[in-house]
Parts: sequence; structure tokens; C-alpha cells
Amino acid sequence: MLEATELMVFYENMLALNNVSIKCDDGQIIGIFGSNSAGKSTLMYVLSGIILDIQRKEVMRGGERISVFGRIALDGQEITKFKPHLRAKAGIILCPERRRIFPESSVLENLKIGAYLSSKKDAKQNLEYVFHLFPRLTDCIKRQGGFLSGGEQQMLAIGRALMARPKVLLLDEPLLGLSPAYQKLVVDGVREIRDAKGISIIVTEQYARPVIPIIDYGYILENGSNMLAGSREELMDNPDVKSAYFGV
Repeated sequence: MLEATELMVFYENMLALNNVSIKCDDGQIIGIFGSNSAGKSTLMYVLSGIILDIQRKEVMRGGERISVFGRIALDGQEITKFKPHLRAKAGIILCPERRRIFPESSVLENLKIGAYLSSKKDAKQNLEYVFHLFPRLTDCIKRQGGFLSGGEQQMLAIGRALMARPKVLLLDEPLLGLSPAYQKLVVDGVREIRDAKGISIIVTEQYARPVIPIIDYGYILENGSNMLAGSREELMDNPDVKSAYFGV
């Protein structure tokens, strides 16, 4: 179980996260929904520990002051001060917004890069699973990542994250810029990952319609704050959520 309590993040004097608390139990899919600048990516940076690297780099170059408060625990162990690589070893793996694959490396090379925490045996098994999950990638295994379509790049980014054997997979806006057909492939893949592997998944999205049918629980962020939370059914039945995130 991953639990974050009373998270607050300031960029100089701007409040990016305001007293946000979320919980993801084992084997759950948790949705985080909100508009641009709602705080979704900042939340993912905090959960993955990347915010600590950003904070350190800003200090080194004399940039903006970033302040982070709150508590994060994985299976009851506090990991608030864990650096990103230690959280990755513990099983918290981020698939970032806009994919950020290595464009000059092939599909296979990108996937192998993601396996740096795995043994050779595990890497082979994980690779087989990624190609089972996204068979489209087998057709372009030697192609450079930069020549893939947006949907193929997203599959590759998720596959690369799976190569690290996550216990908790963080997906930051995986449907951004994808066609409806690729959105369905990615959403079906997310559900398959949870059902087949038992991996806990936290997924952020601006537009809830494609994702909300597969979540177990969801949170609505506005201006960095938790505004609403509930089960899939509760959110789908809420008229405000329908209006803001379903377009009805």
C-alpha cells in the first residue's frame, strides 16, 4: 500500500499542492483527475521522489526555492526522504508525462534500459510480457523510438516502466495526445497490468471519460487541493464530475 498524507509543495511562494492526501491499496487502480495546473504532475513527482532531485538542482543553480512537506509511506515504511533511485528499488516506478523515451535508441534498447534493476531472468520474462501486452511493439523492435507514432511511444514508455518490475506504477497523463483507438489500447493495457500482475497503479488524467471505468477509487484535484474523492461509481454518478470531466 502506498499512502501519502498532507502533502504540500511550494515553488517559491506559489502553492502547487495544498494538503493533499491519497491512498492506493495493493492491486488497486487509483485515478487522479484535474485540469492543467491542478497539481497532477507535481503529485507524481512527489510520490516518485523526483521532486527531491528537482529541488536539489534548483539549489545548485540558485533557482527557485522548492519546499516539500508531508509524509509518504510504502507498506507502512516511511519513505518521505528516500531519493528517487531508492524508491525505484522499493518498487515505485514513474512513467512520465509526454513519454520521454530515448528517441535515438531502438525499441529494444529503450526496454532494456528500463530493466537495469532486474536480473537477466526477470528481464527476459518482463520483455516477453511487454510484447504480449503491446504486440504492436514487436513490429518495430529495431526502429528508433523517435520514429514511432505517439501511441507506439506511449506503449514503449509503459513497457519500459514495466521492465523495472514495479510494485506501484505511476502513469502521468498516459492518454495525452493519443487517438481514441490508441487511448483504448492503453486503457485496456492498464487494466491488464493490474489484473494479470497485481500491480498497483496510480494514473493521472485531465479528461476522465476513458479512464474512470477502470479505476477503483479516484480523486479530483483543483488548484493543488483535494476537492472530491470517491469510488468509480460515486464519481460517475456525481453531476459536477460529469459536467467538468465527461462533458455532459
